[in-house]
Amino acid sequence: MGSVRLRNPVLTASGTAGHGAELGAYVDLASLGGVVVKSLSATPWAGNPAPRLHGAGAAMVNAVGLQGPGVVAWVERDLPALRQARATVVVSIWGRTVEEFGAAAALLRGVTGLAALEVNLSCPNLEGGRHLFAHDPAATGAALEAAAAAGLPLWAKLSPNTDRLIEVAGTARDAGAEAVVVANTVLGMVLDTERGRPVLGNGGGGLSGPAIHAVAVRAVWDMHAAHPDLPIVGVGGVRDATTAVELLQAGASAVEVGTATLVDPRAPAKVLAALDRWLADHRTSAAALVGRAHG
Repeated sequence: MGSVRLRNPVLTASGTAGHGAELGAYVDLASLGGVVVKSLSATPWAGNPAPRLHGAGAAMVNAVGLQGPGVVAWVERDLPALRQARATVVVSIWGRTVEEFGAAAALLRGVTGLAALEVNLSCPNLEGGRHLFAHDPAATGAALEAAAAAGLPLWAKLSPNTDRLIEVAGTARDAGAEAVVVANTVLGMVLDTERGRPVLGNGGGGLSGPAIHAVAVRAVWDMHAAHPDLPIVGVGGVRDATTAVELLQAGASAVEVGTATLVDPRAPAKVLAALDRWLADHRTSAAALVGRAHG
């Protein structure tokens, strides 16, 4: 993935594997391509009011609100366990302003044991009328330039909720992103029909899981077609070999396992094992699959 060499193409997705080595009780973290931690801000953040999670058919809607301990506490309390587990650590940051992205990134400069920085751009931009950073090429570029303060390879995590996804990715690349993570959750809402009110404490939230997989495949397909030389991490509904292979064939070089981990904490390892079997059965490699569907 750009300058970052992964052991294999299966990683955890930010937000579903915790801030540290929580999955270490179920998965050999060193065996995965990478562990992407839950997004961190420069300072501690309480997140949204409960309820925060709810089932939505073949998906889940969440509005956790990026709760986290802040970068300094994470480096002191959570990162040591990931180092001890020999995990390939991809740290994720978020912010509501360009300055907040820069502040979080600056706190990571010089920290050892980090492979890359995933910049979560699917956050409301308080300087831009609350539009998501990832919906605005200029805001995306500014946030990534600020995130360069970490001195780490940058991965831009983008949003599928915009018709400017391809344009935003181009700006992200020009601003220093070595790879893009495609894509984050799809905007959604579930109502309690007895009360006539949203079930989540924050109202709406992000839809994830099997129901959005086809959206992710299309987003990765479009991204690879427009930017064939830009490495892509595909994410959205990955739960087995088939869903991982689909994203690779659409153009991703790696995949992240997210919501499936909340159902079964062994899911990332199971996806990796199933993908290994699929590749062996088809006498091919993950690298050979990348973009194959484009002919």
